[in-house]
Amino acid sequence: MLLEARKVSFRYGKGPCLLKDFSFAMEDRERVGLLGPSGCGKSTLSRLLAGYEQPLAGEVLLDGRPLPKKGYCPVQLIYQHPEKAVNPRWKMKDTLNEAWTPGEDLLKAMGIEPDWLERWPNELSGGELQRFAIARALGPRTRFLIADEMSTMLDVITQAQIWNLLLEIIRDREIGLMLVTHSRSLAERICTRIFALDLAE
Repeated sequence: MLLEARKVSFRYGKGPCLLKDFSFAMEDRERVGLLGPSGCGKSTLSRLLAGYEQPLAGEVLLDGRPLPKKGYCPVQLIYQHPEKAVNPRWKMKDTLNEAWTPGEDLLKAMGIEPDWLERWPNELSGGELQRFAIARALGPRTRFLIADEMSTMLDVITQAQIWNLLLEIIRDREIGLMLVTHSRSLAERICTRIFALDLAE
């Protein structure tokens, strides 16, 4: 399976052009590290590839077809700030079940305590919320995972545990990973290919 951006251009409102005639492609068995300076459009590209934004020009395709506009999207985005991805009016069990219902084994592996399911988002720390966001993104139909600085909210030990678990799942299920990060060392440790995104001219 191939995820690609074909000559996409994007800007927010009347702001500067973050991406201009940009093309990119990755296969579902790849682990790509996306590096670049602040403001170069890394997070914007992540949102375009996951279908959260629409390009002003060009197109984003999954195996040659547009991303589905309804139902579960095979491209899942994990934000740096997980509070952006949850409904504050829903308990955590409802947030999970909206997309799919993860098994107890996955929740345990993610370090999610059973009583957290009955809590509201504001009753959890950022790191605890991020565990839910990662578990929710690993649905059975997920083919690509885009991690936008997702582990910066976690302590060092938890980061290592989560990445080890994710890499095992990704390999077993042949899920493609785009790691958006400022850390070249992390990208070199995890990814099979590193791509540098420069500021648009």
